[in-house]
Amino acid sequence: MIDRPFLGGGQIHCLALARNLDRDTFEISVCSGGEGPLAEILAAEGIPHFPVPFRKGIRKGIVAEIVSLLHSHHFDILHTHGGVAGLFGRWSAHRWGQPLRIVHTLHGIHYLHYRNSFLKYMYVYLERLFSRFSDTVVCVSDADKENARRFKLAPENKIVVIKNGIDFEAFAARTLERKESKDLDFDSGDPVVGTVARLHRQKGLPYLYRAFTKIKEHIPEATVWVVGGGPLLPKLQELGKKLGLEKTVWLLGERENSARLLSRFDVFVLPSLWEGLPYALLEAAALAKPVVATDIDGVREIVKHGESGLLVPVKDPDRLANAVVRLLQEREYATTLGQNLRDTSREAFSLSRMIQKTADLYIELNETPENHS
Repeated sequence: MIDRPFLGGGQIHCLALARNLDRDTFEISVCSGGEGPLAEILAAEGIPHFPVPFRKGIRKGIVAEIVSLLHSHHFDILHTHGGVAGLFGRWSAHRWGQPLRIVHTLHGIHYLHYRNSFLKYMYVYLERLFSRFSDTVVCVSDADKENARRFKLAPENKIVVIKNGIDFEAFAARTLERKESKDLDFDSGDPVVGTVARLHRQKGLPYLYRAFTKIKEHIPEATVWVVGGGPLLPKLQELGKKLGLEKTVWLLGERENSARLLSRFDVFVLPSLWEGLPYALLEAAALAKPVVATDIDGVREIVKHGESGLLVPVKDPDRLANAVVRLLQEREYATTLGQNLRDTSREAFSLSRMIQKTADLYIELNETPENHS
């Protein structure tokens, strides 16, 4: 269960589970918002999908709808992903009151970074409350587990780490699909600095814009490609005009084949303010892309500075620009970093590892007595 049906990191994770868990062992269905890319893919692949109109805020109608869904089907395990689905899914399961094993995954603990302290600690309280109704709380990174322990979000014996994973070979193979739009000069040869990110405050994209004004002083023919959609689109368009970057920063929106676009990047940039364990970075690793990213939790579990990428401080466009320019100018060094990133990530963040650990968790829960204390 996940709230919105776009293709962010949590949704990619859910889709990977739905596609790859062993059908001889599990019957899988997905519950999410009704209309969007995730729902369309599930329908096309014949994976059962239950639409629920998730909204933020306390809405009893959503709870009633989920309770009805739980009552109508014989689920053994409910696995919620992210804050909104975690709230409504676990609340509904508690209201329903029948035996059901509950797993909740924290895809980055976003509310710890809220600027509103009241909201931050309200969500901390809610997670502590609903963890009482959960059998297991899954963290996607070691850093998230440490934060979950520090803020006492769940009893320590309920917290496990299952790191995100992708199929490196399958993702690399998708670069051969030619689905880029005609509006892109895909074969120009000009340097491309790119990112794949939701247009949200978390991703720190204004710092990439400001860094790019400095990058262009050294490499005037460079362009920036931003793949993804989100609420900051109008503000980023306005910032691009203010900085005179309308013709050199391309906001490409959500694309069906991000792999094909990512294959064109000369440097992949992730200027995030915080992360769980970012899928976009794993996708860059699958293509052996040179990476510049912010030195934050989650990211540093994938990238080692100077060995498999360059890490820079958060909110520092000057250091970000310097790192990107270095990789654009020192191509041999950049290639080495990208290859090291792919080699060190391929096993540690494999899809098969993520699927097996999740399957083992489900089987273990199904074979042990229920205990939500």
